[in-house]
Amino acid sequence: MAVEPHKHCPICGTPIPLNELVCSPDCQKVWDQRLNQQKKSRYMLTGVIILFLAIWAVMTFMK
Repeated sequence: MAVEPHKHCPICGTPIPLNELVCSPDCQKVWDQRLNQQKKSRYMLTGVIILFLAIWAVMTFMK
């Protein structure tokens, strides 16, 4: 009554083999969209931090 080693699809929760990332092409599309959104969010956050640091530096050194 042992269950074969497996993991679950991060999108829909369906059991999948250990060597696969997602269970279907539809879930792969959703996965890719999430990755792209995370990448865009990281770039935006980095840009905002750089902008604030630049403003801080200008305000600090331009008394």
